[in-house]
Amino acid sequence: MHHDSQLTVGGGPQWLSLFLGHAPRWYKTTILVFLLINPLAWYAIRSAVVPPAGTADTVVVSWPAQQAPPASGSRVEIQGPAGSLRVVPTPAWQTGHGSSTTVRLEWPRALGLPGATLVSTGGAEPLTLPVVAVVDGVEAAKRAVAGFIVGWMLLLQFIFALAMALSCYPLLTGGLLALEALVLGICSVDHMYAEVAHNLPVILLLIFVVAGVHFLKDWLAVVFTALLFSTRSKIRLALMFSVTGALLSAFLDALTVTAVIIAVGKGFWDVYHAHRSQHGDHDPVELEQFRAFLRSLVMHAVIGTALGGVTTMVGEPQNLLIAHTLRDNLPPDMAGRWDFFGFMQRMAVVTVPTVIVGLLTVVVCERFRLVGYGAVMPERVRDALRERAEADRAARTATDRLRLRLQAICAGLLVAGLVFHWAEIGILGLFLVVLAAAFTGVSDEHRLGKAFTESMPFTALLVVFFAIVAMISEQGLFRPVVAFALDRDARGQLVAIFLANGSLSMVSDNVFVATVFINEVTAAYGRGEVDALQYEKLAVAINTGTNIPSVATPNGQAALLFLLTSALAAPIQLGYMRMLVMALPYTISLTTISLLMVWLFL
Repeated sequence: MHHDSQLTVGGGPQWLSLFLGHAPRWYKTTILVFLLINPLAWYAIRSAVVPPAGTADTVVVSWPAQQAPPASGSRVEIQGPAGSLRVVPTPAWQTGHGSSTTVRLEWPRALGLPGATLVSTGGAEPLTLPVVAVVDGVEAAKRAVAGFIVGWMLLLQFIFALAMALSCYPLLTGGLLALEALVLGICSVDHMYAEVAHNLPVILLLIFVVAGVHFLKDWLAVVFTALLFSTRSKIRLALMFSVTGALLSAFLDALTVTAVIIAVGKGFWDVYHAHRSQHGDHDPVELEQFRAFLRSLVMHAVIGTALGGVTTMVGEPQNLLIAHTLRDNLPPDMAGRWDFFGFMQRMAVVTVPTVIVGLLTVVVCERFRLVGYGAVMPERVRDALRERAEADRAARTATDRLRLRLQAICAGLLVAGLVFHWAEIGILGLFLVVLAAAFTGVSDEHRLGKAFTESMPFTALLVVFFAIVAMISEQGLFRPVVAFALDRDARGQLVAIFLANGSLSMVSDNVFVATVFINEVTAAYGRGEVDALQYEKLAVAINTGTNIPSVATPNGQAALLFLLTSALAAPIQLGYMRMLVMALPYTISLTTISLLMVWLFL
């Protein structure tokens, strides 16, 4: 029988023992309360709202594809008593309707319901506009107020689910909240699908690149093991792990590199654990010292992935999203500046000083043994790990050495493909899987499937994020913050956008914070509220604002969340609060320098 079927009831109802599996009972109760109060609040607020007198309906008409649609805020002359009707904004994800474009017109309720068609008389020739739908203005006003309030409730509940990732993987609780938002109509399935489709490059990256690097782990483990024994200086070792994490994440994606770091760290732990068991050695001081040593190394390396990840368009999922959005919306002569090298150049004014300060933070933390850093590897542990590494090296056959060389070649091809943009990162990852598996002896479905298991839960969680992003966009949850930020002078906009993104990314996931803000700023650019040059600078502020301050918590930085929920976290006792404390020096130094660069030089 499967172990999950052995859940204990614990004195409560049996269905509660099955709900969310082994999560604590208080957590299950909290989630159930969330799921109950949201619909109650939704219907109560809708019933209590009284829209102002004169609230207009909205008529959705199909605009001929051969005719340019009117701009939002302009007026369209309609034949008959309707006269001149104002054009209201149409969500970008909802503009298509067959071969035509939909246009929304403000329709006074005093006119009654419109007919099946309207006739526009403002052009050289009359246009017949089929009526697609009529939106009740009173009901829409009620839904807008209820959606804004309940939307914020759902968002805060989703953040809570992320913060409690060790109690229950947030795919489940976040997915339940997203499903409730869809059922209540706070976000639409079509909008969620549009967000997923728009972010397909990010999804492909997570699926295929992480799977592809699974077949490079032997080579990467050799690289990190060589680093471990290359010096006895803990400061030099910490710098090497941080720099290696940064360099690899700049080209291989931070999550991928984190998966490698976790595998390497778990390998070191397993060797030490086997050595202790074999020799019956249970020195608690040595055990805690080795735990502290591993904790500090993996934290330096994983935060190093954030340092490198912010610099290139493939280092973090939101980087790719931002680059694609700007290429899709900027004029052709400027869109080309957001390729691989262009992205690095645009970000360098902030990222280069930030990387330098990050490496100095490594030195300071290790030199002064701040917040859990500074522990060195116990000598007996070093000897045990060295013996195992030498035994593995001696046991390698000619075939094993050839496999390592082939893995190194595949890694080089991936880096070259990214640098010269041979194809989208997800497509490169797919063919990395093909090449690495085909030439390293992997041919059965089971071993291929295992490579995908590491990334799929997080990929599914990311799709749930996009449902929350759709809800935020539809209900305009961040619009007041964005409006406040954009209601500054040019330099003030950059600082406000950086701080808003940084603050929200500390408590939420930086991928969907970046998605929301780049969507809002893109909409402002489309309305002409910012010019193209300022649009580019705001994109830099969004990218750095979501990537750098988010190292404060696992909620915001996906690599830290990946580490927190990994098989390595429990053995080395790296819990949520310890991770917050160990990230604090980086949070202070990196946020300060990046904010200064945005303010002074962007």
